[in-house]
Amino acid sequence: MEKIKMTTPLVEMDGDEMTRVLWKIIKEELIYPYIDLKSEYYDLGLEHRNETNDQVTIDSANANKKYGVAVKCATITPNAARVKEYNLKEMWKSPNGTIRAILDGTVFRAPITVKGIEPYVRCWKKPITIARHAYGDVYKNTEMIVDGPGKAELVFTGEDGTTKRETIFDFRGPGVLQGMHNLDRSIESFARSCFNYALDTKQDLWFATKDTISKKYDHTFKDIFQEIFEKEYQEKFGEAGITYFYTLIDDAVARVMKSEGGFIWACKNYDGDVMSDMISSAFGSLAMMTSVLVSPDGNYEYEAAHGTVQRHYYKYLKGEETSTNSVATIFAWTGALRKRGELDGISELCQFADRMEQAVITTIESGKMTKDLALITSLKDVTVLNSEDFIKAVRATYDCCGSQTSL
Repeated sequence: MEKIKMTTPLVEMDGDEMTRVLWKIIKEELIYPYIDLKSEYYDLGLEHRNETNDQVTIDSANANKKYGVAVKCATITPNAARVKEYNLKEMWKSPNGTIRAILDGTVFRAPITVKGIEPYVRCWKKPITIARHAYGDVYKNTEMIVDGPGKAELVFTGEDGTTKRETIFDFRGPGVLQGMHNLDRSIESFARSCFNYALDTKQDLWFATKDTISKKYDHTFKDIFQEIFEKEYQEKFGEAGITYFYTLIDDAVARVMKSEGGFIWACKNYDGDVMSDMISSAFGSLAMMTSVLVSPDGNYEYEAAHGTVQRHYYKYLKGEETSTNSVATIFAWTGALRKRGELDGISELCQFADRMEQAVITTIESGKMTKDLALITSLKDVTVLNSEDFIKAVRATYDCCGSQTSL
């Protein structure tokens, strides 16, 4: 079979630990046999980030802006233990945070649903999409350890030399400080991305913050969303038969748990990080969720929403068998290849992505799956496959039926 040709490279961002192992197997089993892959490769493994003083992360994000489409493996965000384990020069920031700060935009995450994996929340009948703001907040914060008594102040000095000053706290002993920021233009991009995505997918849009407590920071998000909606989208939403709804984040959580799903839930950066993990876990597994960053200038970065699966990696290093779910990582590749095909007008690439994703779903629904799914499936007599054998089973399904329009 002749391989599908590509005209423009996509940006490939390799990662860490068990997901890096899966990344290599996925390329060998599910990509190279079918596609003449063109990619610009960046090694975002923690050791290489450390060697380059994290410049490789910045370079990969700029490459994404150049080529328009990227696919990213899960990466380590180091803590104190990781600094010691990898002998790091410093505690490098989240590569996702760095990339998102450069690209801006919104991360859309939605569960991958298959028969036999029912949501833990019994009233959920449709997928819930999380729209996560991809700039600022805690991911671009500045932190300080306070050693003893003193006054903490928030100070802004304008270009004209004028200052604004607020007392944060009068410390009577040791503590910690954290400063966060965001930008009106980024919040505006976030709002428009959410409204446009709702119109494209014909889904209601919910947005939630804690503006009753954060009367300036969170309230700014609320006000910008409302202003843009009324000026640009209210009439379009009415014509499409969908609604925009704002509420407090705690009220949204309560409403989500009693809903049947089928809507977009827009969240600030950290809220979206937490809630997307909750949604994906409640729908079955952290490894069963798509994730794509959409920037306002039309760049796309596809990734798996979960971590690097550290525990499995340590088993792998010992030569022990693992059964790691690779579905989200496979879907990151297919999502990026589909978008590359759409942008370059290569229908074969889009069809390949559709069929490969269906091959994954068909494999699971036939009873072949990794251990995490086997523990929660309602299917009977399932076969638990190890990490590599599951990917090979997907390839076998694709080879058997992949030439068909649908599996």
